[in-house]
Amino acid sequence: MSGFAENLATLPDVNTIAALELHAEGCEPAAVIENAPGQQGSLRIYYSVALKFGGIGPSAAHQALALYAEKVDEARAAPGTHPNIDRLFEIIEHDLHYAIRAVPRSA
Repeated sequence: MSGFAENLATLPDVNTIAALELHAEGCEPAAVIENAPGQQGSLRIYYSVALKFGGIGPSAAHQALALYAEKVDEARAAPGTHPNIDRLFEIIEHDLHYAIRAVPRSA
């Protein structure tokens, strides 16, 4: 079984992306994952599964949780410490679906 760091190494590069916006039904994003320290792993995971599934719904969330590996147990033990993982739990529990918009970095 692979760990979080090993899984990240297999995912697409996100250097050209400034942020990912998660859109539910409205025009405003329901959540934003910045390409910033502490969020880059989540950005890569969400981006990768969104490409595969055409957005983030329960199936994509299950795959994303598998990529987070040992971080999932940390998130379950301390809710709120990994908000991007907590969001995946909500997506599965409430059958939510988000469209994803990759915001490009400015040139």
